[in-house]
Amino acid sequence: MIRRIEASRQIDARPAVIHGVIADYRDGHRQIVPPKAFLWLAVDKGGIGAGTEIRFAMRVLGKVRVSRGLVTEPEPGRTIVETYPDTGDVTTFTVDPRRNGAAALVTIATDLHVPDGIMGRIQGYLAERVLRPLYDEELERLAGEAEGRRRYDPVPQGPAA
Repeated sequence: MIRRIEASRQIDARPAVIHGVIADYRDGHRQIVPPKAFLWLAVDKGGIGAGTEIRFAMRVLGKVRVSRGLVTEPEPGRTIVETYPDTGDVTTFTVDPRRNGAAALVTIATDLHVPDGIMGRIQGYLAERVLRPLYDEELERLAGEAEGRRRYDPVPQGPAA
């Protein structure tokens, strides 16, 4: 069963600027991920948009999990997709222009694979409680970066030696 978790926010910056921050996994993306959950984000291949391969560590409910992601852009300039081969889960970043290109509605959505039945409902509920606030914070950080109001320190580029 698939459980979709998403959050959206209007950001007062040009869509190309917003997309550029999201697509830049070497710098921009590392600044917008919430450091309370993301311990590090490493680029293994590429670094800008489609073809990028990443690894990252997240602390969720007290446990650290390292994941691998493959980045595609099914709609260049509008949609960035991270696919996680180990789980089959997918996170999509969508940048929809608003106000004649002066702003954009940005949506972060993750499709999680959860088991059918009560365990899946419990996992989906917990995932929503954890991920939704993280997405809200990521969108706030993205707005600060793209609107030029705030620059955040990026999470580290890889695990500590």
